[in-house]
Amino acid sequence: MSGSIAIVGLGPGTSDLLTLEAQRRLAAADEVYLRTRRHPTVATLPRSLTVHDFDHLYQSSSTFEQVYDAIAAEVVRLGERPQGVVYAVPGHPLVGEATTQRILALAAERAVAVEIVEGLSFIGPTLSALELDPLDGLQIADAVAVADQHHPRLSADRPALLSQFYSREVASEVKLTLMNLYPDEHPVTLVRAAGTPDMAVRTLPLYELDRQPDLDHLTSLYVPPLEAPSSYETLQDVVAHLRAPDGCPWDRKQTHESLRDGLLEETYEVLEAIDAGDATKLREELGDLLLQVGLQTQIAFEEGEFMPGEVIAGIVTKLWRRHPHVFGDLSVTGVDEVLHNWEVIKQQERDRRGETDAQVTTSSLTGVPRSLPALARAQALGARAARFGYTGDADVPTRLAECLAWLEQEMLPCDAVEREGALGRVLLALVGLAHRLEVDAESALRAAAGRFTARFTAWEQTHQEA
Repeated sequence: MSGSIAIVGLGPGTSDLLTLEAQRRLAAADEVYLRTRRHPTVATLPRSLTVHDFDHLYQSSSTFEQVYDAIAAEVVRLGERPQGVVYAVPGHPLVGEATTQRILALAAERAVAVEIVEGLSFIGPTLSALELDPLDGLQIADAVAVADQHHPRLSADRPALLSQFYSREVASEVKLTLMNLYPDEHPVTLVRAAGTPDMAVRTLPLYELDRQPDLDHLTSLYVPPLEAPSSYETLQDVVAHLRAPDGCPWDRKQTHESLRDGLLEETYEVLEAIDAGDATKLREELGDLLLQVGLQTQIAFEEGEFMPGEVIAGIVTKLWRRHPHVFGDLSVTGVDEVLHNWEVIKQQERDRRGETDAQVTTSSLTGVPRSLPALARAQALGARAARFGYTGDADVPTRLAECLAWLEQEMLPCDAVEREGALGRVLLALVGLAHRLEVDAESALRAAAGRFTARFTAWEQTHQEA
């Protein structure tokens, strides 16, 4: 084993917050390499030290990843020298310090010893400023990572602390991400220079986050939880409690099969709310539908069928796999190509599952559920077949006028069996016509039935009054 690397934590602010061990190691060193000079403690380092830094890499590299990789490579190279190297970073070496993990990995490959010299992180002084207990469910995240997300990977039922809140550009991206979970007016708190005499704490509404002029590398953001329980984890906990021995007798009694009708009913109530254009009702009905998912998931866990997390993992992995044009490097020209690729990928999935064995009869239409209402299933089958270039029966016309004439001709048979077959062909042709007109047949019929109900109700009231 050659050389050594000491990664020293400089604490969050003033030299008063340096650990005794950090002070001892810095005092004994001849030289120190700093990730950055932009830290209050740097000005108080021993005068005997020869101080180097890597600030120039931030100017010459296009991404932070390149900066951190370059720093790690150089620190490990220096550590291979007989005298080793002392490398100092803000805060604690293992808290929000991207270079440390890279150094640890590279040093292990090259058999270079690494020592972590503890330092007080920004978290302690920030918690003191906010008077928070981190054991009360505090989530800690990197603001830059949150800025790259489209929805924050945070639970709205627990407080969150975001570090590296260093610019208005980051603040703008973080704000947009957080607004996918929190209301615009949600109060958030900026903590700047925690652990120094210049510390400032300011609470403001979320929408004003990127309007602050004094954001820098010493700034953190505190996001309190929402007042009402709002996370899926809380819902699953409630469901698990309902199913527990001290829960509800009715909920404990339910099975996958007993909840089937309820699941179907809640699905149709969601569709009804959509058809009515009632956002308040839709919110409520989606909650009821989500409860059905939670119950089915909890029952499956209790029966040893699968874990709750596997439901989320399955759909996330599927979305990644089926959207290579979003999460991969595939290019598409439009929706038609997306749908075609979707079907190809699904067939590949069936092949991997072994569904093409001789014992299993498969088709590209296999995935359309048989339990769908007949009208909805017919349209789903037709739409999926059309993605593969299949247009239906050759004798069914495609132009509207010809289609109507064909429908009239089909209804001529008078035999009961013939009438049923003819009506089936007519209904299927109407579904195909709906597809060509880009109309959802199920929704159209449901809306027509709603209008019929309204007309009948008005007629009924008129006759009752008479």
